[in-house]
Amino acid sequence: MPKISAEKLNTELAKGTTAPVYLLTGEDVYRKGLVIKQLHEILHPDDFNFFKAEATSADVSEGLAQANTAPVFSAVRMIVLTGIDKLRKGSKEQLALAKYAENPLPTTTLVLTHNDAKKLKTDKTLADACAESGRVVNFDELKADDLVAWVRQKMTEKGLKPSFEAVDLLCECIGSELNALENEIEKLYLFTAQREDKALTPQDVLACIGFKKEENPFELSNALTDCSKSRALAQIDKLLDIGEEPVAVLAKMSYPILKMARIKRLSDAGMSQGDILRAAGLMFWESRLVQQARNFPTQKNFLATLNKIIETDAGFKSGAGLDPKTALKGIVLTLFR
Repeated sequence: MPKISAEKLNTELAKGTTAPVYLLTGEDVYRKGLVIKQLHEILHPDDFNFFKAEATSADVSEGLAQANTAPVFSAVRMIVLTGIDKLRKGSKEQLALAKYAENPLPTTTLVLTHNDAKKLKTDKTLADACAESGRVVNFDELKADDLVAWVRQKMTEKGLKPSFEAVDLLCECIGSELNALENEIEKLYLFTAQREDKALTPQDVLACIGFKKEENPFELSNALTDCSKSRALAQIDKLLDIGEEPVAVLAKMSYPILKMARIKRLSDAGMSQGDILRAAGLMFWESRLVQQARNFPTQKNFLATLNKIIETDAGFKSGAGLDPKTALKGIVLTLFR
Protein backbone atom coordinates (compact mmCIF):
# COMPACT_ATOMS: atom_id res chain seq x y z
CA MET A 1 0.00 0.00 0.00
CA PRO A 2 1.83 3.13 -1.18
CA LYS A 3 1.94 6.05 1.23
CA ILE A 4 3.75 9.35 1.48
CA SER A 5 5.40 10.73 4.59
CA ALA A 6 4.06 13.63 6.62
CA GLU A 7 7.16 15.61 5.59
CA LYS A 8 6.47 15.06 1.87
CA LEU A 9 2.84 16.10 2.36
CA ASN A 10 3.98 19.31 4.08
CA THR A 11 6.27 20.03 1.12
CA GLU A 12 3.40 19.55 -1.35
CA LEU A 13 1.04 21.76 0.63
CA ALA A 14 3.69 24.45 0.99
CA LYS A 15 3.75 24.60 -2.81
CA GLY A 16 -0.06 24.74 -2.96
CA THR A 17 -0.25 21.28 -4.53
CA THR A 18 -3.39 19.32 -3.62
CA ALA A 19 -4.93 15.94 -4.44
CA PRO A 20 -8.61 14.96 -4.86
CA VAL A 21 -8.52 12.48 -1.94
CA TYR A 22 -6.64 12.36 1.36
CA LEU A 23 -6.68 9.57 3.93
CA LEU A 24 -4.97 10.80 7.11
CA THR A 25 -4.26 7.91 9.48
CA GLY A 26 -2.63 7.43 12.87
CA GLU A 27 -3.21 8.57 16.45
CA ASP A 28 -1.87 12.12 16.17
CA VAL A 29 -5.11 14.09 15.84
CA TYR A 30 -3.29 17.43 16.24
CA ARG A 31 -1.14 17.17 13.10
CA LYS A 32 -4.04 15.81 11.06
CA GLY A 33 -6.04 18.83 12.13
CA LEU A 34 -3.25 21.09 10.88
CA VAL A 35 -3.35 19.40 7.46
CA ILE A 36 -7.11 20.00 7.21
CA LYS A 37 -6.53 23.63 8.16
CA GLN A 38 -3.78 23.99 5.51
CA LEU A 39 -5.99 22.47 2.83
CA HIS A 40 -8.82 24.82 3.77
CA GLU A 41 -6.46 27.80 3.47
CA ILE A 42 -5.22 26.63 0.07
CA LEU A 43 -8.62 25.74 -1.41
CA HIS A 44 -10.50 28.49 0.41
CA PRO A 45 -14.00 27.00 -0.09
CA ASP A 46 -16.94 29.17 0.92
CA ASP A 47 -19.70 27.93 3.23
CA PHE A 48 -21.74 26.57 0.32
CA ASN A 49 -18.86 24.36 -0.80
CA PHE A 50 -17.50 23.11 2.52
CA PHE A 51 -18.83 20.15 4.50
CA LYS A 52 -17.32 18.62 7.66
CA ALA A 53 -18.84 15.92 9.83
CA GLU A 54 -18.17 12.80 11.89
CA ALA A 55 -18.38 9.67 9.73
CA THR A 56 -21.82 8.37 10.79
CA SER A 57 -24.04 6.61 8.25
CA ALA A 58 -26.12 9.69 7.48
CA ASP A 59 -23.15 12.04 7.28
CA VAL A 60 -21.16 9.70 5.00
CA SER A 61 -24.13 9.65 2.61
CA GLU A 62 -24.47 13.43 2.78
CA GLY A 63 -20.71 13.93 2.37
CA LEU A 64 -20.51 11.67 -0.68
CA ALA A 65 -23.57 13.29 -2.23
CA GLN A 66 -21.87 16.67 -1.95
CA ALA A 67 -18.51 15.26 -3.10
CA ASN A 68 -20.19 14.05 -6.30
CA THR A 69 -21.73 17.48 -6.91
CA ALA A 70 -19.95 20.24 -8.81
CA PRO A 71 -19.12 23.28 -6.66
CA VAL A 72 -21.57 26.18 -6.58
CA PHE A 73 -20.17 29.51 -7.90
CA SER A 74 -16.67 28.26 -7.04
CA ALA A 75 -13.84 26.26 -8.56
CA VAL A 76 -13.57 23.77 -5.67
CA ARG A 77 -15.54 21.89 -3.06
CA MET A 78 -14.02 20.48 0.16
CA ILE A 79 -15.51 17.56 2.13
CA VAL A 80 -14.08 16.37 5.48
CA LEU A 81 -15.25 13.15 7.16
CA THR A 82 -13.56 12.41 10.48
CA GLY A 83 -13.29 9.17 12.46
CA ILE A 84 -13.98 6.75 9.63
CA ASP A 85 -12.33 4.02 11.75
CA LYS A 86 -15.72 3.82 13.53
CA LEU A 87 -17.35 2.47 10.37
CA ARG A 88 -17.88 -1.27 10.40
CA LYS A 89 -15.54 -3.27 8.16
CA GLY A 90 -17.28 -4.02 4.88
CA SER A 91 -20.21 -1.73 5.63
CA LYS A 92 -22.03 -0.06 2.76
CA GLU A 93 -20.65 3.31 3.91
CA GLN A 94 -17.07 2.06 3.83
CA LEU A 95 -17.55 0.46 0.43
CA ALA A 96 -19.17 3.65 -0.89
CA LEU A 97 -16.15 5.70 0.25
CA ALA A 98 -13.77 3.26 -1.45
CA LYS A 99 -15.82 3.34 -4.67
CA TYR A 100 -15.78 7.15 -4.71
CA ALA A 101 -12.02 7.21 -4.02
CA GLU A 102 -11.44 5.05 -7.10
CA ASN A 103 -12.92 7.76 -9.33
CA PRO A 104 -13.16 11.07 -7.45
CA LEU A 105 -14.61 14.27 -8.88
CA PRO A 106 -11.67 16.52 -9.90
CA THR A 107 -13.33 19.64 -8.47
CA THR A 108 -13.76 18.06 -5.02
CA THR A 109 -11.13 17.48 -2.32
CA LEU A 110 -12.27 14.71 0.02
CA VAL A 111 -10.41 14.39 3.34
CA LEU A 112 -10.89 11.29 5.51
CA THR A 113 -9.35 10.82 8.95
CA HIS A 114 -8.74 7.38 10.46
CA ASN A 115 -7.53 7.25 14.06
CA ASP A 116 -6.68 3.55 14.42
CA ALA A 117 -3.62 2.50 12.41
CA LYS A 118 -3.84 -1.14 13.60
CA LYS A 119 -7.44 -1.47 12.46
CA LEU A 120 -6.57 -0.04 9.05
CA LYS A 121 -4.03 -2.82 8.48
CA THR A 122 -6.78 -5.44 8.60
CA ASP A 123 -8.75 -3.82 5.77
CA LYS A 124 -6.76 -2.14 3.00
CA THR A 125 -9.62 -1.68 0.54
CA LEU A 126 -10.26 1.97 1.33
CA ALA A 127 -6.58 2.79 1.83
CA ASP A 128 -5.61 1.25 -1.51
CA ALA A 129 -8.33 3.20 -3.31
CA CYS A 130 -7.24 6.46 -1.67
CA ALA A 131 -3.58 5.81 -2.48
CA GLU A 132 -4.45 5.18 -6.13
CA SER A 133 -6.16 8.53 -6.64
CA GLY A 134 -4.79 10.67 -3.83
CA ARG A 135 -2.61 10.58 -0.72
CA VAL A 136 -2.45 8.23 2.27
CA VAL A 137 -0.41 9.77 5.08
CA ASN A 138 0.26 8.28 8.50
CA PHE A 139 0.57 10.48 11.59
CA ASP A 140 1.86 8.37 14.46
CA GLU A 141 2.36 10.11 17.79
CA LEU A 142 5.79 11.70 17.92
CA LYS A 143 8.21 9.95 20.25
CA ALA A 144 11.68 10.54 21.71
CA ASP A 145 13.94 12.55 19.37
CA ASP A 146 11.12 13.42 16.95
CA LEU A 147 9.02 14.85 19.77
CA VAL A 148 11.94 16.83 21.16
CA ALA A 149 12.76 18.18 17.69
CA TRP A 150 9.13 19.26 17.22
CA VAL A 151 9.07 21.08 20.56
CA ARG A 152 12.39 22.80 19.87
CA GLN A 153 11.21 23.92 16.42
CA LYS A 154 7.97 25.35 17.85
CA MET A 155 9.93 27.21 20.53
CA THR A 156 12.37 28.55 17.98
CA GLU A 157 9.50 29.79 15.80
CA LYS A 158 8.39 31.83 18.83
CA GLY A 159 11.87 33.34 19.17
CA LEU A 160 12.68 31.31 22.28
CA LYS A 161 16.11 29.82 22.95
CA PRO A 162 15.55 26.74 25.11
CA SER A 163 18.27 24.70 26.75
CA PHE A 164 18.25 20.97 26.06
CA GLU A 165 17.23 20.39 29.67
CA ALA A 166 14.26 22.77 29.34
CA VAL A 167 12.94 20.95 26.26
CA ASP A 168 13.43 17.56 27.90
CA LEU A 169 11.67 18.69 31.08
CA LEU A 170 8.66 20.04 29.16
CA CYS A 171 8.28 16.75 27.28
CA GLU A 172 8.63 14.77 30.52
CA CYS A 173 5.98 16.84 32.29
CA ILE A 174 3.42 17.22 29.50
CA GLY A 175 3.90 14.05 27.43
CA SER A 176 3.44 13.64 23.67
CA GLU A 177 0.06 15.39 23.23
CA LEU A 178 1.02 18.14 20.79
CA ASN A 179 -1.93 20.41 21.48
CA ALA A 180 -1.06 20.48 25.19
CA LEU A 181 2.61 21.09 24.37
CA GLU A 182 1.73 23.96 22.03
CA ASN A 183 -0.34 25.55 24.80
CA GLU A 184 2.60 25.31 27.21
CA ILE A 185 4.97 26.79 24.59
CA GLU A 186 2.55 29.72 24.19
CA LYS A 187 2.62 30.20 27.97
CA LEU A 188 6.42 30.20 27.92
CA TYR A 189 6.38 32.77 25.12
CA LEU A 190 4.14 35.07 27.18
CA PHE A 191 6.19 34.36 30.32
CA THR A 192 9.33 35.69 28.61
CA ALA A 193 7.61 38.48 26.64
CA GLN A 194 9.28 41.25 28.64
CA ARG A 195 12.70 39.66 28.56
CA GLU A 196 15.41 40.78 26.22
CA ASP A 197 17.10 37.42 26.66
CA LYS A 198 14.82 34.66 25.38
CA ALA A 199 16.91 31.81 26.81
CA LEU A 200 14.70 29.21 28.52
CA THR A 201 15.81 27.25 31.57
CA PRO A 202 14.23 24.27 33.35
CA GLN A 203 13.18 26.69 36.10
CA ASP A 204 11.18 28.69 33.53
CA VAL A 205 9.40 25.51 32.44
CA LEU A 206 8.58 24.55 36.02
CA ALA A 207 7.27 28.04 36.77
CA CYS A 208 4.95 27.97 33.76
CA ILE A 209 3.50 24.52 34.38
CA GLY A 210 2.75 25.31 38.01
CA PHE A 211 5.68 23.96 39.99
CA LYS A 212 7.75 26.04 42.34
CA LYS A 213 11.49 25.55 42.11
CA GLU A 214 11.58 23.53 45.33
CA GLU A 215 8.77 21.32 43.99
CA ASN A 216 10.67 20.13 40.92
CA PRO A 217 9.01 16.77 40.11
CA PHE A 218 12.38 15.45 38.95
CA GLU A 219 14.37 16.47 42.01
CA LEU A 220 14.46 12.91 43.38
CA SER A 221 15.61 11.57 40.02
CA ASN A 222 18.24 14.31 39.75
CA ALA A 223 19.49 13.63 43.27
CA LEU A 224 20.00 9.96 42.45
CA THR A 225 21.80 10.56 39.14
CA ASP A 226 23.94 13.20 40.87
CA CYS A 227 24.83 10.52 43.46
CA SER A 228 23.66 12.80 46.27
CA LYS A 229 22.53 10.49 49.04
CA SER A 230 21.50 13.30 51.40
CA ARG A 231 19.33 15.05 48.77
CA ALA A 232 17.66 11.78 47.81
CA LEU A 233 16.83 10.91 51.43
CA ALA A 234 15.47 14.42 52.07
CA GLN A 235 13.31 14.26 48.93
CA ILE A 236 11.80 10.92 50.00
CA ASP A 237 10.79 12.51 53.31
CA LYS A 238 9.30 15.50 51.52
CA LEU A 239 7.31 13.51 48.96
CA LEU A 240 5.82 11.16 51.55
CA ASP A 241 5.05 14.02 53.95
CA ILE A 242 2.99 15.84 51.29
CA GLY A 243 0.96 12.70 50.62
CA GLU A 244 2.70 11.10 47.63
CA GLU A 245 1.87 7.40 47.38
CA PRO A 246 4.84 5.15 48.30
CA VAL A 247 4.43 3.17 45.06
CA ALA A 248 4.62 6.42 43.06
CA VAL A 249 7.80 7.47 44.89
CA LEU A 250 9.28 4.04 44.21
CA ALA A 251 8.54 4.50 40.50
CA LYS A 252 10.33 7.86 40.52
CA MET A 253 13.36 6.11 42.00
CA SER A 254 13.34 2.98 39.84
CA TYR A 255 13.65 4.65 36.43
CA PRO A 256 16.83 6.70 37.10
CA ILE A 257 18.43 3.80 39.00
CA LEU A 258 17.82 1.44 36.08
CA LYS A 259 19.21 4.06 33.70
CA MET A 260 22.33 4.49 35.85
CA ALA A 261 22.81 0.71 36.04
CA ARG A 262 22.73 0.40 32.23
CA ILE A 263 25.19 3.25 31.80
CA LYS A 264 27.54 1.81 34.42
CA ARG A 265 27.50 -1.66 32.85
CA LEU A 266 28.21 -0.30 29.36
CA SER A 267 30.88 2.07 30.65
CA ASP A 268 32.65 -0.73 32.51
CA ALA A 269 32.58 -2.73 29.27
CA GLY A 270 34.71 -0.02 27.67
CA MET A 271 32.15 1.33 25.22
CA SER A 272 32.54 4.86 23.84
CA GLN A 273 30.23 7.69 24.88
CA GLY A 274 28.33 7.66 21.59
CA ASP A 275 27.84 3.88 21.69
CA ILE A 276 26.61 4.09 25.29
CA LEU A 277 24.08 6.78 24.38
CA ARG A 278 22.68 4.61 21.59
CA ALA A 279 22.75 1.31 23.50
CA ALA A 280 21.14 2.80 26.63
CA GLY A 281 18.47 4.65 24.64
CA LEU A 282 19.57 8.06 25.93
CA MET A 283 19.03 11.51 24.45
CA PHE A 284 22.21 13.15 23.22
CA TRP A 285 22.13 15.82 25.94
CA GLU A 286 22.23 13.05 28.56
CA SER A 287 25.90 12.59 27.73
CA ARG A 288 26.65 14.19 31.11
CA LEU A 289 25.35 11.00 32.73
CA VAL A 290 27.82 8.95 30.70
CA GLN A 291 30.61 11.27 31.80
CA GLN A 292 29.54 10.80 35.42
CA ALA A 293 29.47 6.99 35.16
CA ARG A 294 32.84 6.69 36.92
CA ASN A 295 31.21 8.20 40.02
CA PHE A 296 28.23 5.83 39.96
CA PRO A 297 28.00 2.99 42.52
CA THR A 298 29.51 -0.39 41.70
CA GLN A 299 27.65 -2.99 39.69
CA LYS A 300 27.41 -5.07 42.86
CA ASN A 301 25.59 -2.18 44.55
CA PHE A 302 23.25 -1.81 41.59
CA LEU A 303 22.37 -5.52 41.67
CA ALA A 304 21.60 -5.37 45.40
CA THR A 305 19.57 -2.20 44.88
CA LEU A 306 17.50 -3.65 42.05
CA ASN A 307 16.70 -6.71 44.18
CA LYS A 308 15.62 -4.39 46.98
CA ILE A 309 13.40 -2.42 44.59
CA ILE A 310 11.66 -5.67 43.55
CA GLU A 311 11.17 -6.69 47.20
CA THR A 312 9.84 -3.25 48.16
CA ASP A 313 7.45 -3.14 45.21
CA ALA A 314 6.08 -6.57 46.12
CA GLY A 315 5.76 -5.52 49.76
CA PHE A 316 3.83 -2.35 48.94
CA LYS A 317 1.46 -4.11 46.56
CA SER A 318 0.81 -7.09 48.84
CA GLY A 319 0.02 -4.93 51.87
CA ALA A 320 2.89 -6.40 53.88
CA GLY A 321 2.87 -3.44 56.24
CA LEU A 322 6.23 -1.99 55.23
CA ASP A 323 7.09 1.41 56.67
CA PRO A 324 7.34 3.54 53.48
CA LYS A 325 10.13 5.83 54.66
CA THR A 326 12.24 2.96 55.99
CA ALA A 327 11.74 0.86 52.85
CA LEU A 328 12.43 3.65 50.35
CA LYS A 329 15.37 5.06 52.24
CA GLY A 330 16.75 1.54 52.49
CA ILE A 331 16.97 1.47 48.69
CA VAL A 332 19.02 4.67 48.66
CA LEU A 333 21.29 3.46 51.44
CA THR A 334 21.84 0.16 49.61
CA LEU A 335 22.70 2.03 46.40
CA PHE A 336 25.24 4.34 48.01
CA ARG A 337 26.62 2.12 50.77
